[in-house]
Amino acid sequence: MAEISIPGVSDKYKTNDYIDALMKKERIPLTREQESLDRYKEQQSAWRDVNQKMSALRDSTKTLYSFENPFNNKIASSTDERAITADPGRDAELESIKIDVIKEATADRFLSKEVEKSMQVPKGVYTFEIGEKKITFNYKGGKLTDFVTALNKRGANTLKASLVGVSNGKSALSIESLKTGESNRLVFKDDALTFALENKLVEKSKKDLSSFGTSLEDYENPIDETTLKNYSVPDVEQEGLPPLSKTFVDFDDNTGHLVIPPRSGFTLNIPEEYLSTTTEVFEFSYSTQEVEDITEELNIKRTTRPELPNVGIATFESVTVENEQVETNLPPISSEPLLPVTGHEDFYAHNKDGSETLIPTEKLSLDEESGEKTVSLQLKEYPDLESIVVRNRNTGTQINISQFSAYDEKKNLGYAPINPVSEAGDAIIKYEGITIKRPTNKIDDVVPHVTLNVHQPTKETATIDITSDKEGAKNSLIEFVGRYNQVLAEMTILSENKPEIISELDYLSDSEKEAAEAKLGMFQNDFSLTNGKSSLRSIVTANYRWSDDATVTMLNQIGISSRASGSTGGYVASQMRGYLEIDEKKLDSALEENMDGIKNLFGYDSDGDLVIDSGVAFAIDKQLTSWVQSGGIIATKNRGIDTKIKAAETNIRKLESQLSSKESQLRNKYGQMEGTLNNLNAQSSTINNFANGGRSQQ
Repeated sequence: MAEISIPGVSDKYKTNDYIDALMKKERIPLTREQESLDRYKEQQSAWRDVNQKMSALRDSTKTLYSFENPFNNKIASSTDERAITADPGRDAELESIKIDVIKEATADRFLSKEVEKSMQVPKGVYTFEIGEKKITFNYKGGKLTDFVTALNKRGANTLKASLVGVSNGKSALSIESLKTGESNRLVFKDDALTFALENKLVEKSKKDLSSFGTSLEDYENPIDETTLKNYSVPDVEQEGLPPLSKTFVDFDDNTGHLVIPPRSGFTLNIPEEYLSTTTEVFEFSYSTQEVEDITEELNIKRTTRPELPNVGIATFESVTVENEQVETNLPPISSEPLLPVTGHEDFYAHNKDGSETLIPTEKLSLDEESGEKTVSLQLKEYPDLESIVVRNRNTGTQINISQFSAYDEKKNLGYAPINPVSEAGDAIIKYEGITIKRPTNKIDDVVPHVTLNVHQPTKETATIDITSDKEGAKNSLIEFVGRYNQVLAEMTILSENKPEIISELDYLSDSEKEAAEAKLGMFQNDFSLTNGKSSLRSIVTANYRWSDDATVTMLNQIGISSRASGSTGGYVASQMRGYLEIDEKKLDSALEENMDGIKNLFGYDSDGDLVIDSGVAFAIDKQLTSWVQSGGIIATKNRGIDTKIKAAETNIRKLESQLSSKESQLRNKYGQMEGTLNNLNAQSSTINNFANGGRSQQ
């Protein structure tokens, strides 16, 4: 059977080798273009590396002369770190501070009685207050764990609840405030209060009351209503009733209550110390008592006239003289009698602006045991309150008033914790002999530009030393030198084709050395790199006299130079290339003795316009900006390379298309040739077979 040959598939005549040989020559322009494209991309990558290192150096130099430069940073050390520490600001004075911590600020944290983990919390409106913050939510009822989750979700940074394992199957509910200070007490309201009482988180307690108005000398006549800013006399006032007065106001020796008879009253000024906080509450309880009505006696006096004797006559001989009737000038008798007045035991809040506000008492609940109503005045609702005025306008009712008292509603909530882990309290410290209270453990208004962090009471006076952050400044300078050397090394590698440049950089890893070798001398004809290196070397060796009496004007004076290691004489290649070195002892000494001078060396204002315009860091920043900014040297070079890359990619696509077409033509041509040869071979085989068949017949 003859061998089957398919043109273009089988390679009987080695045509694929001929085509590959021809195409290899045709691909030479494409290979050159691809090599150019790879070179352009390597150049672009090299510029990106330069940009990255220059940007890092620029960031370091900006830090050295900006407003946040490390030379102004301060640090604090405390002789009792467990009790108190400090965070000084940049403007803090270098000083030693003596502090006694009496107590740290605390927050309320209450524990409940032991409860079953499976207990159910009833539905209701649960309200919690911490200072001015109010947390309230409707709970549909459910497991205690679900309630804790719901409370924490709404409590955020204000309130936290958790379950503390106490015994097998039982826990105690912990509810704590996340805000310290006496003014941030944890208050339960609505169904939260009921829940807290039932589960022994809190219990009822007595208020810590302060009394005032304990002497008759504290009381004055009620303020004349006609002098009021909002003057308005009630309709019950009748002509002929005696004026309101404190004349008969007195204390009952048996009950101690203040007795205000009919048509009496008084003004009680509130002590100034109780008016200094808006959380103060003033309370008093009163009751009324029916007494003999004074209108009956007053009406009798109003309708009775004195009986005047006969004026008489005088006679002398024949002359008689009659006396003239006496004129009494008494008012005419009123035909309208005075009416009794009841239900007008009126209490007023007298304000500083001369106005008065009637205190509503109609809806006050009556204590069934004492028969008294309690009047409660919250100062936050009466911010201009100055005094309390009582006017008993009644004619047959006596008012009995219990002692006047005052308390701070934030300190006297009417409930006390049963198992407090901690209770809300202010931090108390003593500074320069002065006792200071603050609601938080971060106190930033005692020592200027210093925040004190209170942790626990001190056993003895703690000393806090505020000093310059020399270590931080030193680290910033070391970082600056390192990044400067990286930039200089990168520019040197790209601009010079000397292998020893890489071997000198002993801090490079093997992979970094390999990458550097690939870039060695890549831009050796680019004068911008040569000029850039020269400019940087000039900047770090220049003299910056920031004032006439400046003692630090050059980097080598603080131990930073190309010869800081102390090498003398001979040729040291790395030093000649301008890499900076650090004399650590010299730098430490300079930072200790002249921090301000070093700060000015790196950046200062030379013309008094409050803008830094000179110094090592400023000059390097300005130099690098021209390289890395948008539209700068590196951006311009990359744009040029981008253009070359796009052109190379276009050429590559064009050449690839041409080569593809060329290869197709060759394969078609050689395929036809193979087909022709196969036909000829087939015909030759047929003729041979025919000839062989004829001979066999003979």
